[in-house]
Amino acid sequence: MKKGLKYDGAVVPLVTPINAQGVLDEPALHRLLDRQIAGGVAGIFVLGTTGEGAYVPPLERRRLVEQTVARVKNQALVYAGLGDLRAADASEANVFLTLGADVVVGHPPITQRVGVDGLESWFLSLLDGVQGPLMLYNMPATTGVSIPLDAVANLLGHPRLAGIKDSENNAPRHGELMGRFAGKKDFSVFVGVGALMEKGLKLGADGIVPSVGNLIPEVCHQFCAAAKKSDWSLAGRHFERMNAVASLYQKGRNLNESLAALKAALHCRGLCASQVLAPLQRVSEAELERIRQQMTELQLHLENS
Repeated sequence: MKKGLKYDGAVVPLVTPINAQGVLDEPALHRLLDRQIAGGVAGIFVLGTTGEGAYVPPLERRRLVEQTVARVKNQALVYAGLGDLRAADASEANVFLTLGADVVVGHPPITQRVGVDGLESWFLSLLDGVQGPLMLYNMPATTGVSIPLDAVANLLGHPRLAGIKDSENNAPRHGELMGRFAGKKDFSVFVGVGALMEKGLKLGADGIVPSVGNLIPEVCHQFCAAAKKSDWSLAGRHFERMNAVASLYQKGRNLNESLAALKAALHCRGLCASQVLAPLQRVSEAELERIRQQMTELQLHLENS
């Protein structure tokens, strides 16, 4: 890992806790945030894919960012996702920055898709309009398009470009991404695919964005700390633990199902309810019980245990 950059370390993509009425559960949000701070993470990423960002209503999005900034109190950086932008409109990004977010994170639009050839100009327009640091977010599993690495190269040097979070599970692309951009001044590379995180850090990535950090933030922090010291034996042990816990909610499930299962696991820990936003569906009671049993096997603390 590179040293001395502002944007590095474990940045956890936080779930968005909601109550039975489908609105932001502020007490649960505070519990989740306090858990992250206690775990020592470098950053907290709200309104990302793990946070059901594309489905959170506009007013709730702003309240979530505001509450997160107020609760974190500069103990970690706050990254705020821009969701499904209908155009290269920086207005929401600038609202989030005004509310105190340190970085905004933007992926290609989902509803009004932009072709591969148009992504460079689309992001350039967004960067020109934003009033603070913006990180590119490559997530073709949800956006249906992969940000070309040549486009990333052409955007390098823009004063608002902070880096890229790459969540494409593509080993050849990952290797090329690291070869071309790891070590660049004023540009941070974050790995968003769990299976590629250890390799990414070895190749010079600045940090990781692990959904499993919702459950074990301290392990994700320790993983990055060990990697920064090039203690790959210790980092490997932490990485094994991360993979084992991540399998709890990911194995055998698609993305939407895994998000619901992750919330169910957090519910078992007494941190938030298992409710998810439409079109996602919460897990059944039978599945919830299976998750609880698996958590016991993984020696994860359960509520009232």
